[in-house]
Amino acid sequence: MNRGGWRAVLLGLLIGLPVGPAWAVDPVVVLTLNDVISPASADYVLRGLDRAAAEHAQLVVIGIDTPGGLDTSMRAIIKAILASPVPVASFVAPSGARAASAGTYILYASHIAAMAPGTNLGAATPVQLGVLPGSANPPAAPRSDKATTPDPAVDSLTHKQINDAAAYIRGLAQLRGRNAEWAEKAVREAVSLPAEEALKIKVVDYLADDLPGLLKQLDGKTLNAAGQAVQLHTLGAALTHHDPDWRTQLLSLITHPSVAMILMMLGVYGLFFEFVSPGTALPGVLGGICLLLGLYALQLLPVNYAGAGLILLGIGFMVAEAFLPTFGVIGFGGIVAFIAGSVILMDTDIPGYGIPLPLIVSLAVLSAVLLVALASLALRTRRKQPVNGDAGLVGSVTPVTAVDIDQPCHGWVQLQGEHWQVLGASPLHTGQAVRVMARQGLYLHVTAVASAPQGE
Repeated sequence: MNRGGWRAVLLGLLIGLPVGPAWAVDPVVVLTLNDVISPASADYVLRGLDRAAAEHAQLVVIGIDTPGGLDTSMRAIIKAILASPVPVASFVAPSGARAASAGTYILYASHIAAMAPGTNLGAATPVQLGVLPGSANPPAAPRSDKATTPDPAVDSLTHKQINDAAAYIRGLAQLRGRNAEWAEKAVREAVSLPAEEALKIKVVDYLADDLPGLLKQLDGKTLNAAGQAVQLHTLGAALTHHDPDWRTQLLSLITHPSVAMILMMLGVYGLFFEFVSPGTALPGVLGGICLLLGLYALQLLPVNYAGAGLILLGIGFMVAEAFLPTFGVIGFGGIVAFIAGSVILMDTDIPGYGIPLPLIVSLAVLSAVLLVALASLALRTRRKQPVNGDAGLVGSVTPVTAVDIDQPCHGWVQLQGEHWQVLGASPLHTGQAVRVMARQGLYLHVTAVASAPQGE
């Protein structure tokens, strides 16, 4: 083939090849955080980022609408975002959503921070200090880490926690080139900011009505993710939604403080009834499963161990009341300890992480009713006439089934499903009714009665 033929072939190949955005582009993965930031949320985001990297996604968009959450879960999410090889865009949407408290930190940590009109962020004062987001009177704090005159209304621990949170969010702001002064103010003064003002003072990077509008603005941008430059081609990119799966939903369910407490109670009582009635199996199996799930959930939550100890002590007292003649003193003390422990069990003021008082009272009353019923059953059993052993034999009336011909005072009877040799004070006769007076080894001492017992 001559030179002109080769040129024609090459021209044909070039004409046939797609160029630029017409090439197949990597997908955009969409995650959602629409509740309190919890251990389940952290697990969901971490697995979502790993999955996005495995799918060679070009961008992960996290839709945020949260009132805040646990500090440990928030920091786990932020560490995953900072280490992710796939850029992360946090998008506070739809209109009316918020990124309060922990949501603000996540927004600052993301490669892209975006909001929809009508949304807000802020109120990032650590809520475990006893100040809820948006509180009208947040604790005053020094304006700088170098301040030497602490506010007498706030103790040194509060200052340390606020300063640590302020330094943390300032570091994230400097890393992403966002407004560090306002970020620190959101921590120290618990202020909030609407979307339009957040864009104006460079707290966020973009304002978009919806996800397609945001992706249109991001097309062609170059971001640095885990030390690598990544250019986005988001216009027309396929969206892959990874909604919370059964594992996330189960973890979210059992890590709810109320559910965790109910599981722990079911576990304790299931094992208790199994110990009381060995061999039943079902209470022991279900109790063991519930107890392990409850303990697993509690170790993920900010638990006050004094509260957990009081709950266990209260359960122990209520169980002891069923077996000890204390006339309700130990049982009443157990109920008081159980209620006090339940009230202080969660070591945080985050909305949604408290245990409702009606649930606490209901569990305490239910425990008391169960234990009173158990104690009543034990008392009724104690009052019954013994039907086995020596106590069941002595006093029994039964007919003689056979007599020793050589020794007329010796014979046999059948009691409690067994054959016994009997010794009478006078000669015995087959069919004669005798009463058991005592047992001596393998012999029963009997005496004759007027008539045979009924039903023997």
